[in-house]
Amino acid sequence: MIRAILVGIGVILATVLIYAAVQPDEFRVERSTRIDAAPAEIAPLIADLHRFNEWNPYAKKDPAMKESYSGPTEGPGASYAWQSEEVGTGRMTITDVDFPSRVALDLDFETPFEARNVVEFSLVPSGAATDVTWRMTGAQTYLSKLMGLVIDMDSMVGTDFEAGLEDLKAIAER
Repeated sequence: MIRAILVGIGVILATVLIYAAVQPDEFRVERSTRIDAAPAEIAPLIADLHRFNEWNPYAKKDPAMKESYSGPTEGPGASYAWQSEEVGTGRMTITDVDFPSRVALDLDFETPFEARNVVEFSLVPSGAATDVTWRMTGAQTYLSKLMGLVIDMDSMVGTDFEAGLEDLKAIAER
């Protein structure tokens, strides 16, 4: 009887481990909103990291966060670093701007885990409004695939993206 239980547990464990192994090697989180403003009015709120942090949901999570900026004020090479008990330690650097339709960034986390992700904002005119999409992609290690079986990263990060886009919308529509 005990042997049958152990074999059953082993089969379940092996199934979970195999299922995690066959998950995609890359993740993608994406959220969009329509903002009643032109792309040229919205893009500076993204391409200038000081302005970015006016609506960045992660900057709002920890008032005690230590922050620093380096490089140019805006555009490629502009960089923002943070250290926080709440949101970890990391840096984001603007890598490309196709004003006013696209801003791309490298997002590097040091803690609570190491990760290298790519973030892209696309701004597409839609009449007098703009459809803004916030997208993040990155590699999934085996450990992150395994964690993804119990923690839905799309829901967790997507909720933050939705909150940030709502704040961006409020600022841009003023």
